[in-house]
Amino acid sequence: MLIILADELDITVSGLLGETVAEPTTDDLKTLSEKLEVINLQLAKRSTAKLKTIRYILISLCAAIVIIFIALAFMNSSYLDWNYKDLELAMAGTIMHGFEFLFVRIAPIVFLISVAGIVVTYKKR
Repeated sequence: MLIILADELDITVSGLLGETVAEPTTDDLKTLSEKLEVINLQLAKRSTAKLKTIRYILISLCAAIVIIFIALAFMNSSYLDWNYKDLELAMAGTIMHGFEFLFVRIAPIVFLISVAGIVVTYKKR
């Protein structure tokens, strides 16, 4: 009800209640503007730091995929020649074969997505 009355009398609610409210001066607005500028710069730096972190993680992921592919190529599936009558070797060979099977199928997709992510983060500079 006070808001409607203040609108009809063309006065603020605080003026209607008898309180004095100081009008903001140009110095106050300048100080506020400077503070907002500092906050914007801090947010921009934080955003840039996040992009760099994401980019480095994606680059590391690509490097790890390449290194694992090279290691698997040098191994040349040598575990397939193991004596699978020994239970421990059979388990290790099965695990290695399962890892290689999944890695060779999933890693190229992850690699391409990582490269696309790197390109996107470089464009957002």
